[in-house]
Amino acid sequence: MTLFGYARVSTLEQDLGIQEAALRAAGCQTIRSEKKSGTDRGGRTELQILLDFLREGDTLVVTRIDRLARSMKDLQDIVHELKGRGIALKATEQPIDTTTAAGKAFLDMLGVFAEFETNLRKERQAEGIAAAKARGVYKGGKPRIDPEAVRQLAAGGMRPAHIARELGISRGTVYRFLPVTGAGQVGSTMTAPGMPKGLANADPA
Repeated sequence: MTLFGYARVSTLEQDLGIQEAALRAAGCQTIRSEKKSGTDRGGRTELQILLDFLREGDTLVVTRIDRLARSMKDLQDIVHELKGRGIALKATEQPIDTTTAAGKAFLDMLGVFAEFETNLRKERQAEGIAAAKARGVYKGGKPRIDPEAVRQLAAGGMRPAHIARELGISRGTVYRFLPVTGAGQVGSTMTAPGMPKGLANADPA
């Protein structure tokens, strides 16, 4: 069994050294590291390189699962891929080790949380759309801008491009009504009850 480590921080100011030291202490001789944020895997080049390199019987090691995944859905997709290829996953600071029965059971629980998150997001999106319709933003002619509808859809997890299409307005207009995070980016935060602490408190994308 060969151990491969992955380390990630979300900003240039954060230090990768602590994670890399922990991964070496866990037995990883090969470690891929990057300073990347983002909610999907598209921008995480080093992670994709490592996933492509891993073979059946290998183990992917991280310090915490929020270093590997940026959402429950993201984690579920990665775990599903690893499981299908016969690759184990281990976190040095959390009770996650898919080579053990307890570790597998923990990840099975994450699937339940992911389903809950998806259903909650859909419910909030539906509520936002209903509110937008009640305010008349779906009527013909030039769309009327409803800031509250924009915020409700964003709170439900809908992306700006989808909100713009749903309400018939430009994406730039959507961004005008979304809250700005400390990193100068727009978005909203949703935490499902029972969600693992690492993911719930993950750095803003």
